[in-house]
Amino acid sequence: MTEPLDDGPPDGLSPPEERMWNAFRNGSTYDLSDPNPLLNDPFSPRPWGPDRSVRASIVARLLLSGPTARPGRVAALKLRGIQITGTLKLAGGSIAPYVELNGCRFENELLMPEAHFTTVRMVGCAIPRIEAARLRTEGDLHLPRCRVEHGIRLTDAQIGTDLLINQIHVRPDRRGRAITADGMSVAQDLQAELIETYGEFSLRGAKVGVSLSLRGSRLRAAGERRALNAPQLSVERTLYMTGAWVSEATGNQGATPPFGTPRGSTAGRGTRLQPFECRGGVRLDDGRFGDAIDLNRARFVLNAREELSLRRIVTPELRFSAERPEEGRVVLNGAKVVTLIDMAVSWPGPGGLAMGGFVYENLVPYEEFPLSRRLEWVASATPEYSPEPYERLATVLRNSGEDEDAREVLLAKQRRRRETLPLAGKLWGLLQDWTVAYGYRPGRAALWMAVLWAAGTVAFSQVEPAPIKSGEHPEWNAPLYALDLLVPVINLGQDGYWLLDSRWQWAAAALVLLGWILATTVAAGASRLLRRG
Repeated sequence: MTEPLDDGPPDGLSPPEERMWNAFRNGSTYDLSDPNPLLNDPFSPRPWGPDRSVRASIVARLLLSGPTARPGRVAALKLRGIQITGTLKLAGGSIAPYVELNGCRFENELLMPEAHFTTVRMVGCAIPRIEAARLRTEGDLHLPRCRVEHGIRLTDAQIGTDLLINQIHVRPDRRGRAITADGMSVAQDLQAELIETYGEFSLRGAKVGVSLSLRGSRLRAAGERRALNAPQLSVERTLYMTGAWVSEATGNQGATPPFGTPRGSTAGRGTRLQPFECRGGVRLDDGRFGDAIDLNRARFVLNAREELSLRRIVTPELRFSAERPEEGRVVLNGAKVVTLIDMAVSWPGPGGLAMGGFVYENLVPYEEFPLSRRLEWVASATPEYSPEPYERLATVLRNSGEDEDAREVLLAKQRRRRETLPLAGKLWGLLQDWTVAYGYRPGRAALWMAVLWAAGTVAFSQVEPAPIKSGEHPEWNAPLYALDLLVPVINLGQDGYWLLDSRWQWAAAALVLLGWILATTVAAGASRLLRRG
């Protein structure tokens, strides 16, 4: 092959390669699509002949050291309906021309680790594998509607603006990973809507400058790996793991409704909502999200050993309105959320929820969420008694003005605690619960005092006791005597002046004992109120 003269095509090029060379200098699209659209599917097993093929080495030469543009033109590689044979090797190269491939086929993997691009767009292409660790782009990297059979590697890649991989289909590499993007940095949005992965989507330590959207996507784990593995993920705005409206006829994405649209709403006719679906474990531990994590209508299919793990995440808002997982666990241990927006039907049952150290400041139910269901929510997270979730819920309710509900939560906490006590403690707890509800229902103590006072008054009205010392006693007053026995410490001037026979002495002792029990339980409840204050 000789060197080109005046940037013309070199010798040894096939006719398609020669025309591609000239189209590159013009910045025009080189289109080898067949007039029959059925023959243009790059994912079909039907072979494309030599008349639609160019060598990867010639493509690499154009991108790495191609000819200058014709006067008044900008050189660019724009291909449509072309098969690239051989292995396209761009590792470590600096590629200045704009790259756009539509509906193309790659015979072998695409190698571009540590390459430096301006903008790359590959739309609807069939690629065996993409190896692009430490790739850098000044602009966008677009891979929508592509199919990659053996995984994509974008470890430590730096994307200058947006990463767009909507509707991509990726199968796993030999390690069970579909997309490996650990440490990747995206300056603006990462759009991964309606994608399908058949292996782990790994985003460990990745950073997204605006939002990360997984609307309508379907992630499936391979082997023992998770479906989504993204600990220490940082998203400046919102992580969307929600549904997407798609056309029933074409499958194209429609407008995604904003959060807050009623659950029964629909988009236009001929559309349906495709929920985000994840079959396998999800790990978002230690993530930082500037606005929210949105799980509206998400579907998590877990086995008994898998988790939706949100350990130690920090976000202003968590929208937990997903479908209830049938198996596995939802873990919120150590998470910090300002506002929790949730639904009663979204949370798993007993043993399926863990939230030790989970801190939230506001509760906003998406639909009706009665206090009884909220207490079941806490009980589900505490198969073994722990006071912390009850105290956190009570604090949030009290801060929002729901004092009565807060007292009910703390009463439920005491009843759960009673189950862990020895027999004597259980009996004393039952007595406190039965009499004054551990001090959280003070009106019950007043009612008991009134009942006992009335009973004592009726009983002592039937007796006229003799005085202990003649001439040194007040006038006998049965109601006042009964009250003097019931109220401890305070002396109302009746107790200690009368001589009762044994039967009435037992009645008086019973009133004194009951009075002390009521006073002790009320004092215990008051002390708890003071400690909370």
